Amino acid sequence: MQALTGLPGLRGAEHIGITVPDFDAAIDFFVRVIGCEFVLDGGAYSDPDFMERQIGVDRRSSFRWGFVRCKSGPNFEIFEYTAPDQVASPPRNSDIGGHHIAFYVDDIDAAVAHLRREGIKVLGDIQRIDSGPAQGSLWVYFLAPWEMQFELVSYPSGKGTEGSPARRLWHPAFPER
Repeated sequence: MQALTGLPGLRGAEHIGITVPDFDAAIDFFVRVIGCEFVLDGGAYSDPDFMERQIGVDRRSSFRWGFVRCKSGPNFEIFEYTAPDQVASPPRNSDIGGHHIAFYVDDIDAAVAHLRREGIKVLGDIQRIDSGPAQGSLWVYFLAPWEMQFELVSYPSGKGTEGSPARRLWHPAFPER
């Protein structure tokens, strides 16, 4: 019998936490521009011992928090922190801790046109992967108003050729692969 590895009972990613400079503006972006559903505003919180012990931030910090849900993917927990040692610029993909969040869309051209109508900065042009394990994928990056990096992806005819390991990746049409 093979030894179990990983977290016992793991089902998947439940939420992703994002720190933003303006809670209300970020909720507007996620709901109006992206199309997420606003779920809750958890209000403001400040407890010096909790901040330091449980979250690992300066004990003088405080935050406002809430949740949005984006269709069938993970939830997003939105935080607006006030902290004396806060870094105001988001990391780039090349920085340690750098990241981006990708949204799957059925029609990437329509999604890019929507972002542009909303005044969102789209980086470059839609890219098509014509070979390799992700063959058939379309993608493009864009920036939230606070310059956090996001990506649109689409592969309406499938990702990769038959037998490609990329076919095991999560897809909204096949969430239980």
